[in-house]
Amino acid sequence: MTSRIALITGGSRGLGRHAALALAAQGVDLILTYRSGAAEAEVVVREAQQRGVRAAALPLDVSQGARFERFVQAVREQLAAWGRTHIHALVNNAGIGMHASFAETSEAQFDEMMAIHLKAPFFLTQKLLPLVADGGRILNVSSGLARFTFPGYAAYAAMKGGVEVLTRYLAKELGVRGIRVNTIAPGAIATDFGGGAVRDNAQLNAMIASQTALGRVGQPDDIGQAIAALLSDATGWINGQRVEVSGGMML
Repeated sequence: MTSRIALITGGSRGLGRHAALALAAQGVDLILTYRSGAAEAEVVVREAQQRGVRAAALPLDVSQGARFERFVQAVREQLAAWGRTHIHALVNNAGIGMHASFAETSEAQFDEMMAIHLKAPFFLTQKLLPLVADGGRILNVSSGLARFTFPGYAAYAAMKGGVEVLTRYLAKELGVRGIRVNTIAPGAIATDFGGGAVRDNAQLNAMIASQTALGRVGQPDDIGQAIAALLSDATGWINGQRVEVSGGMML
């Protein structure tokens, strides 16, 4: 049986890394992207290979849409090196955090959030679509902040809300090819995202835990395992949905 191949943007660290390793444990080959952390990405590649799968890391700054064509060609070349022509899953995960009140958010900050968190999933998916196998999966990463609110995340959360709407449209339009498209919306996770505040600030960590039904802050592997599950055949009838993975945060 031919192994599946997943492409994960922002796969060198954080949620992307944990998703990659969870997929590798299922026998899924991997193409990861990184913006500047080449060494980190190569560590993930080696860890995946130790699990018995093929893996490669390619550079990509998702804020630079003009470079998407070149990236797609690089993906084609990597697939050809493996004797393959298509990927079976695309995870639009790459992103950055930003904390600024609505009143103080600059147009430049807004544009950066737009480029990375909304424009990139739209146009990178569009460019990669010919390489996604019929019956494949696309998973967009949103945030619990698109449902519940904390001051300082208006721009970031607005883009994630846009991603959730985009997901439904993609599911509708790509259903003819059997491609399932969903959104995963993590709650607060103890990673280095946004400066690592959830992980490193004990007071913030405790506050979030107190607002979460399961009584703790999420860990990266909680999300990595959920991503792997949503890309598996076992969840093939889930389509066009927003799946929040937050341990019951802010219920």
